[in-house]
Amino acid sequence: MSDFSKRVYDVVKCIPRGCVASYGQVAFLAGNPRGARGVGFILHRNPEPGIIPCHRVVFRDGSLCSGFAFGGIEQQRALLEREGVCFLSDGRVDLSQCGWLESKGCGI
Repeated sequence: MSDFSKRVYDVVKCIPRGCVASYGQVAFLAGNPRGARGVGFILHRNPEPGIIPCHRVVFRDGSLCSGFAFGGIEQQRALLEREGVCFLSDGRVDLSQCGWLESKGCGI
């Protein structure tokens, strides 16, 4: 496993329950600001799906990933809803309420 992969998994483990972060935010916090696409590939190979909460990573506009590796978009939404993540009427996560770095309730 690469150092970047380890850092990505460490960052994702820090995203609190009920919050989400974007692929770009994870890449930035893991030390590669231009590595958002790489984050997606890394999370697709998540070695510990129950431990590393990759379902908490979404696109920068709050959209869910249609290729969510652990059950598809419906499963990702169900996991997030169980944690209390808020969704907009168009199906995107309400980042103003549930964004890890954007909202008051989920900030670090």
